[in-house]
Amino acid sequence: MNPKDEQFFKALGSRIASARKAHKFTQQQLAEQLGIAQQTLAHYEGARLRPPVSMLPELTRTLGLSSDELLGQDVARPKKRGRPSKLQKQLEAISRLPKARQRFVSEMLETVLAQTQQ
Repeated sequence: MNPKDEQFFKALGSRIASARKAHKFTQQQLAEQLGIAQQTLAHYEGARLRPPVSMLPELTRTLGLSSDELLGQDVARPKKRGRPSKLQKQLEAISRLPKARQRFVSEMLETVLAQTQQ
């Protein structure tokens, strides 16, 4: 595999794993939904195997991603007029944090939101 392909499939595997975790799926749960073995999914996430192209539509549906998002393409988001809100600025700042910090912020938000729903 050439270096460019290797880099692409590593990034794809990482995006699959991140989306799976965001949906709180285990590898086993996602693998069952896709009709594959858990070990096969682990190999896709680790870029040791390439997922077949025929699986991509099911992956996007199951993980709630667009094809562009799954494949790592820039997704054009509709822009609002005027200055971004404070919340939008905060979300953008959070998206630039390392993954561990993003998880920490996400857990804090989930805790606060759970308390407000009681």
